Amino acid sequence: MKVVAVAGGTGHVGRPIVESLAQSQSFKVLVLGRKACQDTSGLPASAVYTQVDYDNVEALSQILKHHNVHTLICTIQITDETASSAQVNLIRASDSSSTVKRFIVSAWGSLPNEESPAAAFQAASIEQLRRTNLEWTRFAVGFFLDYYGMPNIKTHLPMLTFALDIPHKKAAIPGTGDEPISFTYTYDVAKFVAAFLDETEWEELTVCYGERTTWNSFLKIAEEVSGQPFEVTYDSVESLQRGAVSELPSHKAELVASPFPEAITKQLLAILGIWAVNGQFDIQHNGSLNAKYPDIKPMAVRDALLIGMK
Repeated sequence: MKVVAVAGGTGHVGRPIVESLAQSQSFKVLVLGRKACQDTSGLPASAVYTQVDYDNVEALSQILKHHNVHTLICTIQITDETASSAQVNLIRASDSSSTVKRFIVSAWGSLPNEESPAAAFQAASIEQLRRTNLEWTRFAVGFFLDYYGMPNIKTHLPMLTFALDIPHKKAAIPGTGDEPISFTYTYDVAKFVAAFLDETEWEELTVCYGERTTWNSFLKIAEEVSGQPFEVTYDSVESLQRGAVSELPSHKAELVASPFPEAITKQLLAILGIWAVNGQFDIQHNGSLNAKYPDIKPMAVRDALLIGMK
């Protein structure tokens, strides 16, 4: 039975992947984390948690070798230099171990985008991977559907209101609303990952999705499920490029809770809007894991909304 290590396996995307791998009973799961006293009560009983120092490549390599890790999945959120260095060191440690053969780099969102604020961090990891003998890939999954099933949906993501403010029946849609966009539930991403690990060959980009739609279609479903019309505004590309986004009622509390200054948080929302308009979240069916694994039936937009509005 192959051993799969999940770096950041108690986090937003890592936890669903750990649960899915454990449930499949096809892999032994090793969870890597920084903290010694990490609360592992929510992890599957079969998953082993190990504290690691991401700054110590040699120690990381020895841990991977000791546990006979075959595949390493990085789910650390790569938003700063510290996280980027951690992933690069994991790649170096995997390559220097005698056991790790495959590596999934942390992306878990939009298609590759050189204009992303994290583009330099992604480039550093991919550059390091190209120096190794590791087989590797990165996942593009569109935008997470979890946000629209809150507060009732099972998820480990924090609250985020983007485009549709479901509780307040308001919407601030980027672009025309007719641009294609794909949504995927994190637990469906995890199912695809578990199925994908045994693929004989990996491409450098792997894609999957839950439902491919448009914001206007999403809005129509939200109005049908809620039984109420939404108050709608559209943010033009020009305004988004200036960093201007229409504020929604739920943003106020989220801005207070955000670890970033208000101006940066609003800028991030504008960037998400630009990406949505430009197709960075548009996952095509051809070449997707959906086409390879038709038995996996991912959650649809209506399903998530029904859960959230219970």
